[in-house]
Amino acid sequence: MAINILVMLAAALIIYFSSELFVNGVEWVGKAFNISQNAVGTVLAAFGTALPESIVTFIAVVFGTTSSQKDIGVGAALGGPLVLSTLAYAIVGISIILFTGKRTSGSCLKFNNKKLARDQVWFMGIFAFKVFLGLVAFSIKPWLGFLFLGAYALYFYKEMSAEVEETTEKLEPLKLCPKSKTPPKSMILTQTLLALIFIFLGSQLFVHNLESLSVALGMPAHLVALLLSPVATELPEIVNAVIWVRQGKEKLALANISGSMMIQATIPSALGIIFTPWLFDTSLIISAIITFIAIIAIWLNLKKHCISAKRLSMNAIFYVIFIACIIFINR
Repeated sequence: MAINILVMLAAALIIYFSSELFVNGVEWVGKAFNISQNAVGTVLAAFGTALPESIVTFIAVVFGTTSSQKDIGVGAALGGPLVLSTLAYAIVGISIILFTGKRTSGSCLKFNNKKLARDQVWFMGIFAFKVFLGLVAFSIKPWLGFLFLGAYALYFYKEMSAEVEETTEKLEPLKLCPKSKTPPKSMILTQTLLALIFIFLGSQLFVHNLESLSVALGMPAHLVALLLSPVATELPEIVNAVIWVRQGKEKLALANISGSMMIQATIPSALGIIFTPWLFDTSLIISAIITFIAIIAIWLNLKKHCISAKRLSMNAIFYVIFIACIIFINR
């Protein structure tokens, strides 16, 4: 057990330093290829950081041979949005509070309220449909999984085709070319891809050791998938958010979480719906309810055009409530 914990700590460090390289590289990708800053967060960064969770779901539902293995995939598809809507948003708020004195933009949150609120509505609509499918059984359900892939394709096109906005924020030099003011695209892509590879390896190392630790503690597979694996696989999003907030770029931090939630609501769900019966037990239903409540809380604050760091950080309470509910029904 001690070895598992040490390996998990090492994996977390790999994820952190790889994320430092990744956020630096992906910002340069946006500049080099004339991609809007919002799309850098919602699409490019989100796609990269959501990769570990999507891989966990893909391997579990496609190659899993037992019901418990497929349960891990379904639990991961529900657990990802739960962690993002509660812990990830909360950590953005907590980071803003902690880094107030170090951030270049001061204590104010700088982002497009309307855009973020609209993204939450999109997410809630897609999420509601996938939860509904988890409550009923019918023969053509697997074919509906392709609708989720189409929904993400539409979101991807909308984000990538947005106009490139002007920004006064300066990019830090590319880590691989610290003295170059305009690093070559080949070096930008090399750094970004290398960072993604190490993020993926670190996440997989963390998840596998977490699962071994949970087995030693006697935890059921679906609870591991719902409670522990998503926290581990969402570490890249959380670490990215902390790094961007520290730099005073909470717009990118929030866009990364919002974009990751759209991926989690569509691609892992599509895989689960296509390759499993996609029927929810009590634990999964509770996770869906808590996710809805957390997103509604964010959306209501955004509609008031006033969302503070303290209000963001309060979303962590919903995850605590979820854990309490799971412990209660499984005692």
